[in-house]
Amino acid sequence: MTGNVPNVDTVRELAARYNTWGRWGADDQLGALNRVTPEKIKAAAGLVRKGKVFSLALPMDQTGPQTGSFGRYNPMHHMVWDGGDILAGAQDHLDELRYTDDAVYILLQSSTQWDALAHIFHDGKMYNGLGPELVTSKGAVKNDITQTKDRMVGRGVLLDMPRFKGKPWLEPGEAIQDTDLQECAEAQGVEVGEGDFVLVRTGHIAQRRHLGSWGDYAGGSAPGLGLSSAKFFCEREVAAVCTDTWGAEVLPNETADVFQPLHIILIVNAGILLGEIWDLDELAEDCAEDGVYEFQLIAPPLTITGAVGSPVNPQAIK
Repeated sequence: MTGNVPNVDTVRELAARYNTWGRWGADDQLGALNRVTPEKIKAAAGLVRKGKVFSLALPMDQTGPQTGSFGRYNPMHHMVWDGGDILAGAQDHLDELRYTDDAVYILLQSSTQWDALAHIFHDGKMYNGLGPELVTSKGAVKNDITQTKDRMVGRGVLLDMPRFKGKPWLEPGEAIQDTDLQECAEAQGVEVGEGDFVLVRTGHIAQRRHLGSWGDYAGGSAPGLGLSSAKFFCEREVAAVCTDTWGAEVLPNETADVFQPLHIILIVNAGILLGEIWDLDELAEDCAEDGVYEFQLIAPPLTITGAVGSPVNPQAIK
């Protein structure tokens, strides 16, 4: 580290400090999701008071934010059988019944999604010290997203940073640090603890809606989590962190010599799952209205064997 400017040495120090490899055994593929116990899941169910459900997913269609950057494109949906086929008599060989069918081509991290523990590598290793040879052309043999298929349920906590700071959204390049998260939680009267799913709103989707265009949302300058946020999440032993931005972290990154350094610290070393491109605006409005920033969260991935990420339609239930 040179002066107060974080660099690769800062990242390595934080990665080592919060490393959990072996904590849950040499064969563990769940990471921080081990903290989501049956007791915590039962307690989260008790947070449902109004029976109000919020979908936190963007529409998965061609109106999404992807531009081809990083090889990612918006979902492409097409009909295999449609009403025109029915009208043309293409199914007249069937007795009485007619039907429609469709298909979709989707990059698994092109919309509201989870990163799997097999998604990020550093120094040749993914979570729990496993090597890249375990992610083949057929998918991940270890740490794939299906390991989490019955663990993405628990207590969700929203930290609404722009509302806390008294503005409609954070500006691109504005970093959210450890103290920001702590002060926001205190102002909202909510505690973040072990096994929680922490949803951090930056207002970046709200800003793009206001502008009427996604622009460079996918991979461009963005507000997001700063390096010191690792202290907030890791020392509270959360299960996962989700944001309304393309890549969770502040862009440009604080480290000129490391791309997406928090991914290295949280995913590779701490085993904390990251969710990205979550639409938190409607939920945030409701939380501000009733002053309740905790809820039951249900957000299982698709069970795509070997996948290193997954689309998701997260449900916040209050």
